[in-house]
Amino acid sequence: MASTMKAWQWTTIQDKFENSIVLNHDVPVPDKSTLTSSQLLVEVITVAINPVDYKVPESGWIGNIMIRGRPATPGIDFCGRIVAKHQSNNSFTEGQLVFGSLKKVAKSGTLSQYTVVSVDECALLPDGVDPDQGAATGCAATTALQSVPSELIKPGSRVFINGGSGGVGTYTIQFAKALSARVTASCSARNAELCKSLGADEIIDYTETDVITVLKEQGQIYDLVIDNVGNLDLSRQSPAFMKKGATFMQVGIESVNARDILTVFGKMFWPGSILRFIQMKNEAAYFTQIGKWMTEGKVRAVIDEAFEFEDVPKAYEKLKTGRARGKIIVHVGNKASL
Repeated sequence: MASTMKAWQWTTIQDKFENSIVLNHDVPVPDKSTLTSSQLLVEVITVAINPVDYKVPESGWIGNIMIRGRPATPGIDFCGRIVAKHQSNNSFTEGQLVFGSLKKVAKSGTLSQYTVVSVDECALLPDGVDPDQGAATGCAATTALQSVPSELIKPGSRVFINGGSGGVGTYTIQFAKALSARVTASCSARNAELCKSLGADEIIDYTETDVITVLKEQGQIYDLVIDNVGNLDLSRQSPAFMKKGATFMQVGIESVNARDILTVFGKMFWPGSILRFIQMKNEAAYFTQIGKWMTEGKVRAVIDEAFEFEDVPKAYEKLKTGRARGKIIVHVGNKASL
């Protein structure tokens, strides 16, 4: 194994994140002798990118608090091959394929040829599941899984998903339908068939109608509302279309700034609040469960487009448009030898 690798890095943000990252060809490969008993050295095959990758660096002082040290490598989702582990680790074997997502945005991300991950951030990739599908699971799937807790949904429960065609939304529809809910999702007309194919019973086209107006006209019918977009006005007006005792899941926030974060957390802790804020919670048990559903054909990752490693800035440009159907992935390593 070479002593150096290629990795995308940023030091300071000049205007836009995608204009500030550079491909460094001479980054030291993590030293396998420094691995702890809970760490794995992984040769990365595929990475799925997420809004958090650029929103945190672009957030100014918030990003400086969350990411210590420069230069930093973006990326949290991954699928790859184990190339080294601690000698005391008997749960994994070198050569096995794993998929998962880092628990937090950090200096050393996954958009590099090699990365170090914790055993509680990943699971073995099931036989028959492509590495692209594994990488596209990541934090989108674990976030979606948290937003549809089984204790809140009974067969026939009415669920509204704001943003059904994005990375998180495509999983949310599938998980809600797996629990026998009746799902209404917002998306554009061009993504309506995709959302229906995933199980959505009703579509609200946000390009033709005002989503909140349509929901109000429907009345107080929803048991669960999930906002993947971050429209804070939706939560403010939600009592007009939610049943008494219903729950509002705030998944997305349009921008990572102090005002929006304080607004969401303020609503959470207000007496009698119906709002829950979904945080990134990437755990091995989640990935194991989702991998099982994938092999059973109950869940699939929706991939919008695959980019090559040298085209990472273009991948983030597309992600920022907000028009991706499902996940955007980046091919880092070679799958030919699998």
